[in-house]
Amino acid sequence: MGRPGLNRRQLLAGASGLAVAGSLGFAALGTGADALASGADTRVRYWNLFSGGDGYNMIAMLDAFRKANPGIDVKDSTLQWGNPFYTKLAMAAAGNRAPDLGVMHMGRVTGFSPGRLLDPWDVDLLAEYGVRQADFNPALWNRGVIDGKLYALPLDVHVQLCFYRKDVLKKADLLGDDGRIVPVMSTDEWFDVLKKAKKATKTGLQTIGLWTNDQNFQWWFFVAFYTQLGGEWFDDARTEVLFDVDKATQVLEFLRQHVTDGYVIPGAPTGEQFINGAPFTWEGNWSVPVFSGAELDYGATPLPPVFGKQATHAESHTFVLPHQAGRGGATDKGAHRLAAYVVRHALQWAAGGHIPAYTPTLSTDAYKKLTPQNEYVSAMDHQANEPKVWFAGSTGVLAQDLGPIVVSSTMGSAQPAAAARRMKNDLTELLASKNPMDGRTAAQGGAVA
Repeated sequence: MGRPGLNRRQLLAGASGLAVAGSLGFAALGTGADALASGADTRVRYWNLFSGGDGYNMIAMLDAFRKANPGIDVKDSTLQWGNPFYTKLAMAAAGNRAPDLGVMHMGRVTGFSPGRLLDPWDVDLLAEYGVRQADFNPALWNRGVIDGKLYALPLDVHVQLCFYRKDVLKKADLLGDDGRIVPVMSTDEWFDVLKKAKKATKTGLQTIGLWTNDQNFQWWFFVAFYTQLGGEWFDDARTEVLFDVDKATQVLEFLRQHVTDGYVIPGAPTGEQFINGAPFTWEGNWSVPVFSGAELDYGATPLPPVFGKQATHAESHTFVLPHQAGRGGATDKGAHRLAAYVVRHALQWAAGGHIPAYTPTLSTDAYKKLTPQNEYVSAMDHQANEPKVWFAGSTGVLAQDLGPIVVSSTMGSAQPAAAARRMKNDLTELLASKNPMDGRTAAQGGAVA
């Protein structure tokens, strides 16, 4: 599958992207990858995968860093999102041609052979530049720790959200006194909300956009609701599959019901329908600039806790140190300084919808004024993550294998119970398979369990 939401992000490539980049006091757009600091005595080569609105925000942050640190020349390169990026990064690290600093999704770090293809962070040096473990959500920080060493420095948490049109929900009497969607705590309550919203929806529009035929989104939604049910994946030793078929079936039936009850138009463009008046869409938080740019009267919450427990799918962009045989010296310090600077100045990044990982940012007046970011910031504390195994992570093997199964159930080509059993069988095969990065299974440490 292509990059989820890429077209929507590209909508920011015009004036709206520039407005976001300049709204919080940063330079709008600098010279980017071709910028060479005059008189700089240290060069830091930095690879990332940010395009569209994310790319504009990152460039603005890099330009601000350059201005504050004229002695460090940042040579940044943006590569193709997804597996092409990870393949190139792995080959560069294995061939000792790696950049000084890189970006990875947190879920992919475990499978990237930490210690061989990634170097650990010097936490004392990070602390010298103002970044300390105490400034992060403990669960998020610990996801980047492998064998007692920090391999992934979190930049953000990006989550799946329930976007809603306030103008439509007001007509359906589904807004509380605070102007936000009424609380939903069960599947019955959720479908009652959809039933009421549908009556207030313009003809020709779906009630909710669910990306029903997209393996990535469907997998992310499954992870969220399976976590709400308390579902487990594997035992601690990574030798036994604990996947609960009954709980998985419940989730698959829930997702399928949106289609069978007529709340979804399969294949309909979700973001466009929402902009045109559909009351709901489930999207990643990266859609915030698009919907805000369209000047919609809308809100966004974490996915509804329909199974009684707060949990919404979450991933994290992180900074990593691709392996270099001779890592150290001024360049390595420059990489640490750059990563720490971006993490600490993430208000610009928050404008793109992401929740900053550096928690002091969340308590600032400027962040509290960001809407709808201030409505879903609580998602930081109830993240639904994929299991910490080598085959997990954004666009990883786990999503590629199980995502299509979820789609088949949601779209009706497979029965939920049968799909759940197939998911467990696939998990059993994956647990026994070897990580191509180091030739070990998860139980053997397969780039660490």
